[in-house]
Amino acid sequence: MTSEAGRGGDTVTRVLLAEDQGMVREALAALLGLEPDIEVVAQVARGDEVLAAAREAAVDVALLDIEMPGCTGIEAAARLHASLPAVKVVILTTFGRPGHLRSAMESGADAFLVKDAPAAQLAAAVRKVLAGERVIDPVLAAAALAEGANPLTGREREVLRAAAGGATNAELAGTLHLSQGTVRNYLSTAIQKLAVRNRAEAVSTARDKGWL
Repeated sequence: MTSEAGRGGDTVTRVLLAEDQGMVREALAALLGLEPDIEVVAQVARGDEVLAAAREAAVDVALLDIEMPGCTGIEAAARLHASLPAVKVVILTTFGRPGHLRSAMESGADAFLVKDAPAAQLAAAVRKVLAGERVIDPVLAAAALAEGANPLTGREREVLRAAAGGATNAELAGTLHLSQGTVRNYLSTAIQKLAVRNRAEAVSTARDKGWL
C-alpha cells in the first residue's frame, strides 16, 4: 500500500496516529514527520474512530495508544486486525504493564513500545513491522514472561471493569444483565485468583498488571 513517492523516489509509509492527548499526538506526528519515508496521514483521539479513519486514509501502519475514550487501543487493534488485516499495528503505552503486552499480541498487534522510546526507535519499528517483523520492548517482554498469563476470564474482567466505579451488586447486575448472585460469584472468584481482600484491591491489582 506504500505507493506515494518520497524524497529520492522512495515510497512513503502512510501512518495513522491514535492518541487522546493532543500535545502528545502532535509531538509524535511532528517527530515522525521528520522521517523522509513516513507520513502521518490521519490522526484521531478516540479508539472507536480508528477503524473508519484507517480505512478512509488507506494507511499502512496504525500507531495506537492504549488508554483512549471510545475503546482501548488494544480493542481497536483487534478491530483493525479483523477488518483490515494488511494494516500493521504498533501499540504505544505510557505504562509498560506485562498484561497489556500479552493482550496486545493476542489482538494482532505487530509491535509494542513505550511512548518515551526515542523517535528513531519508533520510526525503525514502523519500518520493521512493514517488513513482517514483530517489535517488542525487551524489558516488557521479560516482565510479561515472568508475570505469567492473565488468570481472569473475559466475564470476570468485564465485571471488575464495571465495578471500578463503586457500583453496588444490584447496579452491576442491571448494567451487565446478570443476576446479583452471578455478579457476586464473578467478583468472589476474581478476588480469590488475585489473592486480594476485596473488589477495590482486585480492580487495582488487575489494572496494575494490565489485566483489565
